[in-house]
Amino acid sequence: MRASQLFFPTLREVPKDAELISHQLLVRGGFVRSVAAGVYSYLPLGWRVHEKISKIVREEVNSFGGLELHMPVLVPRELLDETGRSKVPVLFGLKDKNQREFFLGFTHEEVVTDIVRNSISSWKQMPLYLYQIQTKERDEPRPRGGLIRGREFTMFDGYSFNSNEADLETIYRENYRAYGRIFKRCGLEYLAVEADPGAIGGSENHEFMVLTASGEDTVLRCTHCDYAANAERAEIVANTGAVTGTKQESKVVPTPGAHTVEEVAAFLQVSAEAVIKTIICVADGKPVAGLVRGDRELNLPKFVRVIGAKEVELADAETVRKVTNAPVGFAGPVGLQIPIYVDNELRGGAGYVVGANEADAHRINVQPITDFAVTAWGDIRTAVAGDRCVRCSEGVLEEARGIEVGHIFKLGTKYSKDMSALYQDEQGAKHPIIMGCYGLGVSRTMASAIEAHHDENGICWPITIAPYEVSIIVANGKDEAQRTYSESLYKELKAVGVDVLLDDREERIGVKFKDTDLIGIPVQVVVGKGLNEGVVELSLRRVKGEKETISAETACTTITAVVKREKAALTA
Repeated sequence: MRASQLFFPTLREVPKDAELISHQLLVRGGFVRSVAAGVYSYLPLGWRVHEKISKIVREEVNSFGGLELHMPVLVPRELLDETGRSKVPVLFGLKDKNQREFFLGFTHEEVVTDIVRNSISSWKQMPLYLYQIQTKERDEPRPRGGLIRGREFTMFDGYSFNSNEADLETIYRENYRAYGRIFKRCGLEYLAVEADPGAIGGSENHEFMVLTASGEDTVLRCTHCDYAANAERAEIVANTGAVTGTKQESKVVPTPGAHTVEEVAAFLQVSAEAVIKTIICVADGKPVAGLVRGDRELNLPKFVRVIGAKEVELADAETVRKVTNAPVGFAGPVGLQIPIYVDNELRGGAGYVVGANEADAHRINVQPITDFAVTAWGDIRTAVAGDRCVRCSEGVLEEARGIEVGHIFKLGTKYSKDMSALYQDEQGAKHPIIMGCYGLGVSRTMASAIEAHHDENGICWPITIAPYEVSIIVANGKDEAQRTYSESLYKELKAVGVDVLLDDREERIGVKFKDTDLIGIPVQVVVGKGLNEGVVELSLRRVKGEKETISAETACTTITAVVKREKAALTA
């Protein structure tokens, strides 16, 4: 491609609304343009990167039997009603002129299950793996970070259908390994972590994280073994110790104006560890209480699993007052007439401070079980760095930040049961089809690659997903020898399959250098004054400040070898 014919409107100033470096560089480099909050157009450079990532995904998924299809963005409400997901809060809804309700697809479990239930009836027709790479729509309340968290984005979503758990395990592991190959080919260091399934559901699942300081997710990993999990999912070693110390009689003391943990701890001159937070929630329409240590956070996904509810949310101020007879900030477990679930960390403890269920007062010297009934103990808090590893006896958890780029799930029969997607076994009996689903953010992978590979001058694309592999920069466009040689080298490289950009613009050499660095072309060739001595200049974008002179006569062979070497480093 000739730069004089390429549309890539670069910017020198950082966009005011762009917080993350990937967002800044994608806009500055002319890869994307905003249409609305969380909605972007891909310009030619951006679409080239997008399609190169998609090509890698297709190659790896096809390698183990994936079959590509394409499903509609419009999804009739009736399909999501079958699984109860028509009330998912991120759905975009609309009606046609006949007042029939539709949603914009945020994922396609129901659609693909509907296809399969009307097409598969026997165990002989499985295993089956269907996938698509398609636009998704989610009404994110706070879109941020450009392509990292948008309302419209591109996602690979795959779906497996099996007649037994062994086949599901096989395809799950195939997908797990394929994701590893995909991210490696895209030049990304990743970590596969255990995670919460969220609105998708299912049992075993793994998130694939690109570790970067700008990541929006907290990842916890063991310092000794290979255990790693999203902080929302990370398990915690249960405390089963006996009560220590002498029990003192609990009593209510005034704490005027103190309702946060920090305020109460300071007023009573105790540590936050000595305070119990009593958090009133509503589980499937009924109030419940979750108790965690004062310096901990209640983990709602864990809480849902422990109490066996379908949905749990924090109670509003009016509900808190009805349950506790006190304003928010003074709830306590003593005397509560609702189920009380207590975090394992509090087991065996004594001498705690809790809310007194009256304004401006707290109760001291409280001990679980002795002073209030415990409906059940459980792991209901969010893990933090320093917690002991649940998988080994020697390690502790350390914290890192990550960007989720992929998520795979063992769905089991969650969707097939709800939608009556059944198959007949060898004996003629009917069973729900066993499913798995596999998501990978194509647009998010694109942004994550920038978060992982950039410097003060711009993007440093891994060569496998760069918009162009090689940039030929004509130092002086008025020099006929430089123009003629550059054209010849450009044609030679194209002939041997190198993806090359010829910067033939009538611009100053400094502008060309800045743009080439900004858009991140991995291999850069400068045709300048050295041509008179039979040499051109070669440099790698990822290696700062190092330049090499190579023979102009054999430049095509040398450059091609460099491109192959750079690609091989990402696939070895």
